Amino acid sequence: MSSETTKILLHEDEMPRQWYNIQADLPTPLPLPLGMDGKPIKPEDLSPVFPMNIIEQELSTERWITIPEEVREILSLWRPSPLYRAKRLEKALGTPAKIYYKNEGVSPAGSHKPNTAVAQAYYNREFGIKYLTTETGAGQWGSALAMSCKLIGIECKVYMVRISFDHKPFRKIMMKTWGADCIPSPSDTTEIGRKILSEQPDTPGSLGIAISEAIEEAVQRDDTRYSLGSVLNHVMLHQTVIGLEAKKQFEKINTYPDIVIGCAGGGSNFAGISFPFIHDKINGKDLRIVATEPEACPTLTRGPYIYDSGDVAKMTPLLAMHSLGHGFIPPAIHAGGLRYHGMAPLVSHVLQHGLIEANSLPQTECYNAALLFAHTEGFIPAPETSHAIAQTIREANLAREEGKEKVILMNWSGHGLMDLQGYDAFMSGKLEDYPLPDELLQQSLAAVKDHPKP
Repeated sequence: MSSETTKILLHEDEMPRQWYNIQADLPTPLPLPLGMDGKPIKPEDLSPVFPMNIIEQELSTERWITIPEEVREILSLWRPSPLYRAKRLEKALGTPAKIYYKNEGVSPAGSHKPNTAVAQAYYNREFGIKYLTTETGAGQWGSALAMSCKLIGIECKVYMVRISFDHKPFRKIMMKTWGADCIPSPSDTTEIGRKILSEQPDTPGSLGIAISEAIEEAVQRDDTRYSLGSVLNHVMLHQTVIGLEAKKQFEKINTYPDIVIGCAGGGSNFAGISFPFIHDKINGKDLRIVATEPEACPTLTRGPYIYDSGDVAKMTPLLAMHSLGHGFIPPAIHAGGLRYHGMAPLVSHVLQHGLIEANSLPQTECYNAALLFAHTEGFIPAPETSHAIAQTIREANLAREEGKEKVILMNWSGHGLMDLQGYDAFMSGKLEDYPLPDELLQQSLAAVKDHPKP
């Protein structure tokens, strides 16, 4: 197999049998989560929210953690996912760079999210849990968990950010098709939802609000737990199947990337593609790793590195992360999956150590990049994925200007077939760029000014 091959494929028996845990190789340990009293939390403090087998993974520093066979069997419905050479995009750009993309849109839910949804549903069922609650922004996570719960055999309830609930009706139909209960957030079914609706009846909602609602419901029942699609360590762990497969695929063509790129909202798909390569960088490999986010929600690029809550109601522990403030209500951009106020502690930590770079991009540039990708490669990307494409195009254009042959790998984190309303708005000239005003950022950060720093 040569580097000119369009699709680099792996056999099912080449799928990873273990997840890679970057906590084993960090230059300094990850700062511990804190309770509201400022003291490190104990594992049992998390037990009303997560099952203990998930909590053990969250805190583990073992380098390799075995993937249960039942989880691997379900993942094999679409994994290993193909690695594509984007030759037609390269030609359109006139770049000497070789562009590769890991196609995570081949999963039944259309994104990378089932990689952790299947694992979380499995561990909860094994612990005796009957119901899972969760939140979803663009609907990718909610769809993934709905599907995974149905395949594993437990029930699922999804609080969907209202702006996405209203704009993306097919996502909620997907969730219902897989048997999940999907309701708009904020809702009148929880105390925090009713409080926010009374104060802001027209709020578009946020992931922070939806998380609060899902956790509030989960902690009220012994047979129910909460499931999160990004941010936490065990989620990053489960997603490393992406990068581990990509490394094997590059070995097949005797190639290695110079640049690894992923979009970043909460951090899961970025961690999935990048952490196995960060392992190599820690051990001396020379490469750049770039996280891209919307300029309307610039968590890594403009959010301070502080201890902050993961949700509006402050029901989660304080996590050391880049944050825009737990009360941040992001603008109603179409990349709904990238609108979270905080960034995964592990992603924030590797940025602090200079192991990755971060960049924020305007949404019109991202949609133009997505259209060019669709015109050349055929696949229509999710609005979230378009941020990785736009950064990839920037890097490919720079390679052309410098006359350098570079190998670029990006994570194509999901398809956009459920997001066509956003494309229609863009092509109709209804979308504008929205750099987050500093006034709004400072207003949001005022609520966390007294929070401890890692």
